[in-house]
Amino acid sequence: MRQPRALMSDADAVRALVNHRYFQPHRTPIQIFNRATDPFLPRVKTHLFDVLDDLDRRGLTNHVLVVTRYRIDPEDCARLNRLRHLKLTLLVTYSGIADQRIEPVDSAIAARSLQVAYQHAQRYRVVLYWRPLVPRLNDSPEHLARAVELSRHAHATVFTGLFYRGEIADYYRANGLPEPYDHTARRKIVPETLERRVLEAFDSATGGPLFRKTSCGVSFAHGVPDCNGHYGVRELCDICPLSQLGLCADAHRPPTEAQVRELAARLPDKEDLEIVQISERAATTAGLDEQPRYFLQHGLGFQIHDQRHPHRRRRHGRADIGWQREATA
Repeated sequence: MRQPRALMSDADAVRALVNHRYFQPHRTPIQIFNRATDPFLPRVKTHLFDVLDDLDRRGLTNHVLVVTRYRIDPEDCARLNRLRHLKLTLLVTYSGIADQRIEPVDSAIAARSLQVAYQHAQRYRVVLYWRPLVPRLNDSPEHLARAVELSRHAHATVFTGLFYRGEIADYYRANGLPEPYDHTARRKIVPETLERRVLEAFDSATGGPLFRKTSCGVSFAHGVPDCNGHYGVRELCDICPLSQLGLCADAHRPPTEAQVRELAARLPDKEDLEIVQISERAATTAGLDEQPRYFLQHGLGFQIHDQRHPHRRRRHGRADIGWQREATA
């Protein structure tokens, strides 16, 4: 649908959220209007504010992530600064892609919103959500330099690649667009050479704090340990500020099997859970789908991996495309 349409009242939506079996007060990260529409569209943002106010009145301190590439005004910032409890983060999506067949919203709008939101931030934080990075499309030296410049108007920058799945590949072909990769993948694609160029650009030009994972950047912006427990995957941390490393190290507690099962007792499919291994890096499980695994991950503050989809060292949870093969984590 080109026009957003409400499916229920804001109050009913919040009640459905906080009463959901996988919701954990003060722990579960929340995203609002992430896949359905842009939360700052004129017809949508009044609902955004109402939902945020409702959650905040409940005294919840959960991370709330609001992803946008649309216009943010100083008046919007003033409204957001009234929040008292939520850890609110505005993730301003910026790609720098000029081809409107791929990026229909002018990236200049996001760049301006980033600067306005950062300038007025008091009770919330601002992340430059630099995505999707695609070779030969928005990875020129000029693109990288622009991202470094914009990173100085954010509390943190997170970079990530393209979810090149079947639907996107079909769209590229139908519109005569050059396909960026020969194969699709279930994880985001960031080739090794592209990551290296990004890190070098930020290092040589002293860009703002840079992160590979969204929750790492969000947690840094709020001065708290990573809610997803990525610290166990130490090669993720080689670009993190020392202050954040200290916070995450202090919070890093590999759970016992008994602790995992105690929390899993709240899951409807707990009988299917098999704990394959628990290491300093992560707990590997079998028998659970994505959402119950995230429930355990947020509740324990520790990585919970699926045996069916192993994480390979230095891939950082990304697709294998563009990387030399190494042993699994």
